[in-house]
Amino acid sequence: MLSKDEVFDKGDMYAEIEKILELEVRPKLANHYGNIEIISCYDGIVEVKLMGQCKGCLSAKYTVEDLVEATLKGAIPGIKKVILKNEVSEDLLKQARKFLNESTRKTNENWN
Repeated sequence: MLSKDEVFDKGDMYAEIEKILELEVRPKLANHYGNIEIISCYDGIVEVKLMGQCKGCLSAKYTVEDLVEATLKGAIPGIKKVILKNEVSEDLLKQARKFLNESTRKTNENWN
C-alpha cells in the first residue's frame, strides 16, 4: 500500500480537489443518490471511485468525463485526466467464480 505522500502530488492538491468535488460535483451526484471518493492523484492524473447509486451505473464513465474531469480541469491547472476505478467486492468475485465453475462443470458433464 502506498503512503499518502506517494499517492498525492502535494497535500494541498488533495484539499483543492476535495473542495471542488464538495462544492460542484457531489451535489449533482447526490441528486442521483451517489457520491465520489478520491483514490489517488499523481502527475495530474486523478483516480476516483463512484459510490452509492452512481457505482456501476451505465453512465458512470460519462459522468466522470463530462462532469468530474471537466469540472476539475476547469478549476485546477495541472489536472490532466480523471480515471474511474471500478472496484468489485471480494464477495461478488467469489459468486462469479462459483457460478462459472458450476457452469463449466455442467457443460463438461453434457459433453461426456
